[in-house]
Parts: sequence; C-alpha cells; structure tokens
Amino acid sequence: MTWEILAVFLGSSLRLAMPILLGSIGELVSERAGVLNMSVEGMMLTGAFAGAVGSWATGSPSLGLLFAIIAVLPVALLQAFLSNTLRANQIVTGLGINILALGATTLAYREIFGARSRETIPGFDKWSPPILGDLPIFGEPVFQQVWLVYLAIGLILATGLVMKFTSIGIAIKAAGEDPRTVDKSGLSVLAIRYGVVVFVGFTSAIGGAFLSIGDIHTFTEGMTNGAGFLAIAAVIFGNWTIGRTVIACLLFGGATALQFQLPALGVEVPTALLIMMPYLLAFIAVAGLVGRQLAPTALTLPYRRS
Repeated sequence: MTWEILAVFLGSSLRLAMPILLGSIGELVSERAGVLNMSVEGMMLTGAFAGAVGSWATGSPSLGLLFAIIAVLPVALLQAFLSNTLRANQIVTGLGINILALGATTLAYREIFGARSRETIPGFDKWSPPILGDLPIFGEPVFQQVWLVYLAIGLILATGLVMKFTSIGIAIKAAGEDPRTVDKSGLSVLAIRYGVVVFVGFTSAIGGAFLSIGDIHTFTEGMTNGAGFLAIAAVIFGNWTIGRTVIACLLFGGATALQFQLPALGVEVPTALLIMMPYLLAFIAVAGLVGRQLAPTALTLPYRRS
C-alpha cells in the first residue's frame, strides 16, 4: 500500500466515522446519566431528512442544518418523556421511535421528492484548515473535510472537559450511578435525564444532517443504514469512556472504508463480508468480547422518588 492510498483510506475512514461519532458522543453522555436511547437511529434519520428538505427548500445548507436540529428536538423530547416521566421500557420505546421515524421520513420523502428520486440538494463544501491542508501526501485526502467534521472534534473535546472537570459532568455521572443521592442533594434527576436526551437529539441531528447535506448531498430512504445502532455499540465497545468510544467509531469508519478501498486495490473479498464488517465489530462489542464492561449502575432504570 502506497502512502497516497493510505492517506485516502484515513480520510475516508474519518469521514465515514463522523455520523457514528456524533451519535455516540451524545449517547455516551445520556447513558452515563442512566438513559439508554435506542432511538438514536430514528433521530439521525429525522435529522438527515429535515436537513435535506430544509436545504432543498431554502437553497442554504446552513438553514438545512438548523431545520435538522429543530426537527429532531420533538423526537428527543418524546423519548425523554416516555423514558423518564412515564418510565416506560427504554429499549421498546426507542425501537418504536425508530420505526415511526423510518415510516414518517419514507412517506414524506416520497410525497416531496417522488418514490425514486435522487435529486441533488445544496450541501456543504469541503474545507481544509491552514497548514494541515497543505501537508504533503496527507493534507488534502485527510484534512479536506466538511466543516462539520471539525465541529464534531470540538464537541468531543468540549464534552470530555465538561464530563471530567465540571460540576455538570459530576451530576450527570452521579445520576447514572446513584440517582437517589443526586435527588437528596437537591438536584433534579428528572431534569438531568431530560437534558441528556435532548443533547443526544442535538448531536444525532448533526450526524444525520452530515449524511444528507455534508456527505452525499441527497436523501435516500433509510439512509442512516444502522449508523445509530453502531453509535450505541461504540459506547459499549468504548466501555462508556470518551477516548475508547472515539476509537471504536474510527474502527467502524475504517471497516466501512474497506468496502471501497480493498476492491480498488484489487483485493478479492466477498462484497457481503465487506458490508457486514462494521456490524460484525458491533456484535463483538455487544457480546462482551472486548473485555470486561462496566456500565453505569442505574442504566435503563427509571428513577422513582420515594
């Protein structure tokens, strides 16, 4: 493998990992607070659709991104209401929201664009930061990305700092480990858990919009293609830590990039095997084959004030 091919592979891996990474960073925070959002897939799909429609209708991808965030907010609030106020089963409600999002976006897509439309919509252009973009060999293939990639990196760093060094981070982690103590301290467990689910909606909306207006500049039915489930698997793979979760997302992105890279190199690998590689890694993570997993104590457990 030449350095040029390696650079292209790294750039593709980073780009393909972004939607998963954006979904997982919000999901990580939510799970640390005790709320499992199986609806990340539905949130991302809603964001992808709303971003595409907003960009198509206004001609502005920036407004499309705003449309995506606004559209996902009610989905996130619905998940928060079902999980925290009604204390419904978090897995069942999340899967139900995913089905609802798939059906609603498919119907709306066919009504607006037509059943077989592949209409190109306005999207974000690629951009490379100074100095990094001028590096030999690796500059353009790796660092010339949509600016949402750099926003995601900033979100990761900011989330890590908040979770580790601020009282907000301490309260979030405490809500997932010992919510009764949080309640006794005077803080609202309900408010914390609502807040983290809304944060998942925010990051998932950006991840979905990245797919439609940041990457391929169109919308297709079910275009998230399991990215939301991979985001949840990445959190498990990363053992609920930010650093390892990021590594897991990059592995998933690299596994997806191999679908295109290996055939280009003339390596004969069954197409079905290449397609299933990210999901195989996810299965390994969920099956607990990557070491001992220490989930937050109160994960999926609704809190009831005594």
